[in-house]
Amino acid sequence: IDPDQQRQERYQRLVSWHPDEQSKKPDRQMDFIMSCVGFAVGLGNVWRFPYLCYKNGGGVFLIPYLLMVFVGGVPVFFLEIALGQFMKQGGVASWNIAPLFKGLGLASMVIVFFCNTYYIMVLVWGLYFLAHSFTSPLPWATCGHEWNTVNCTTNFSRVASCLEHTGLRSSVMEFWERKVLRLSGGLDEVGDINGYLVLCLLATWVIVYFCIWKGVKSAGKVVYFTAVFPYLVLVVLFVHGVSLPGAVNGIIYYLKPDWSKLSEAQVWIDAATQIFFSYAIGLGALTALGSYNRFNNNCYQDAFILALINSGTSFFAGFVVFSVLGFMAAEQGVDISNVAESGPGLAFIAYPKAVSLMPLAPLWAVLFFLMLLVLGLDSQFVGVEGFITGIIDMLPPKSFLGSQRREVIVAICCFTCFTIDLSMVTEGGMYVFQLFDYYSASGITLLWQAFWECVVVAWVYGADRFMDNVACMIGYRPLPYMKWVLKGCLCVLQAVFLFHVVNYKRLVYNAVYVYPWWGEVLGCFLALSSMLCIPLTVLYKLYVSRHVHVRNSVHTCNTPIPTKKTPGSKSETQQEVRYFEFFCMIFGQFLSFSGLVL
Repeated sequence: IDPDQQRQERYQRLVSWHPDEQSKKPDRQMDFIMSCVGFAVGLGNVWRFPYLCYKNGGGVFLIPYLLMVFVGGVPVFFLEIALGQFMKQGGVASWNIAPLFKGLGLASMVIVFFCNTYYIMVLVWGLYFLAHSFTSPLPWATCGHEWNTVNCTTNFSRVASCLEHTGLRSSVMEFWERKVLRLSGGLDEVGDINGYLVLCLLATWVIVYFCIWKGVKSAGKVVYFTAVFPYLVLVVLFVHGVSLPGAVNGIIYYLKPDWSKLSEAQVWIDAATQIFFSYAIGLGALTALGSYNRFNNNCYQDAFILALINSGTSFFAGFVVFSVLGFMAAEQGVDISNVAESGPGLAFIAYPKAVSLMPLAPLWAVLFFLMLLVLGLDSQFVGVEGFITGIIDMLPPKSFLGSQRREVIVAICCFTCFTIDLSMVTEGGMYVFQLFDYYSASGITLLWQAFWECVVVAWVYGADRFMDNVACMIGYRPLPYMKWVLKGCLCVLQAVFLFHVVNYKRLVYNAVYVYPWWGEVLGCFLALSSMLCIPLTVLYKLYVSRHVHVRNSVHTCNTPIPTKKTPGSKSETQQEVRYFEFFCMIFGQFLSFSGLVL
């Protein structure tokens, strides 16, 4: 493989670098670091890790968490960025190292497409809350609005203690469900489109488009702000949070160790699952980012630096979150367990409720939702960039789309996602969002993807061979630990995957609404549309080489494909394979969304 030649070809075709851009190669290492920080450090670090830590034994949770970081997180994270850097290709073409398993690239494309489609809704809701944060008092802090019911109350302690008897609902909950979501009765009640959310959705996609329309030339500049700004806000919120009454109790509740939790399997499963969620593994975007590195960039060192930043951010965010939850519990006179939330419940119910109790509430609301918006924005546009990179790698150069300018392809992808997102700004949109979140990029799909990535690199391509490739790039071989963990983490991935399958539970929204059977069928379509890419591609490649002896056929299909000198020099067979791969991905997505529309 000639990485330098492929690098030139790919830059000219995908990014359209200026002639003098090659003299600026060293500057891109910081672009890469900041892009990875922006992509991997996202909302899950703020709204999921602190809750898991509190739920699974406080500070004791750090033991299984850190063990899983070094056993599964860092090795697979390193695998993806090193693969992209060596192959100088995106998340699809990088798997030319073992063409029989190129379905891994297709699967990652499907998963990241789904993520790009539904994840942006968090930004839409955050933008909506931000727009309503410039008034005093905050609209969710009081009752008496057109969206409120007679059961609305601002006495949150009464809600916590008397909900099941009186039917009282907090003003924050009513603002969220009746004003923002305009929530219907179920998945089968689509209802009207929320015009305000459509405007927020359009504005968000326009921002994403202009962040990435020129490739890393435009995204690399924006990510410096979007990656750093959330840390500044987190520090400000931390300083303010620890000064509030009750904050210390919240932090103690967050870290108080419960050693008995270490004997529970769920604690270890939660630790492993959180690693793969927060490290953004299996989406192909890390591979795409790695492909923009200099060939001799020290990706081995980068993997440990980024892991430290990611996990450190998660741990620090817990202090920010639980100091405020401790304050809110003290103000309401309830136990912290009654106010602890994770996911959207923390971002759009618990934290807004806490902010409304603070002095200068609009200021802290603006800061929090601005941080939420920026924190999710870089994850969004880097994810879209990874998808675009894979699409351009897959498209035959002589095809209609393959001959278009990058800006046109980005516009088509953004518009397609925007159109699908319209189903999530309806009155039943939250149910559609939960369906995507629970199935399309769930623990099952990501663990399946990570498992096969390790199988292919460590056992099919060869761990020793891969380490030789890394040594060729960075000048020395990584520690033997990395090779053996890449080979052995299959057991961890398999165990966690089987645990998720065996303990599968029906999707329930807000602990009340149980999804109908046909909703679960649609969810299975979403999950299988990515998972089946791997076996279907294996079967297809074996079929097209069926005239060869089985052993020779498998050997041929697993021979790395060398880089061609020009973009248009693919043979007819390779051109057909590209069309088949692109068709498989689009057809899988078509089936899923056809089911949703029906």
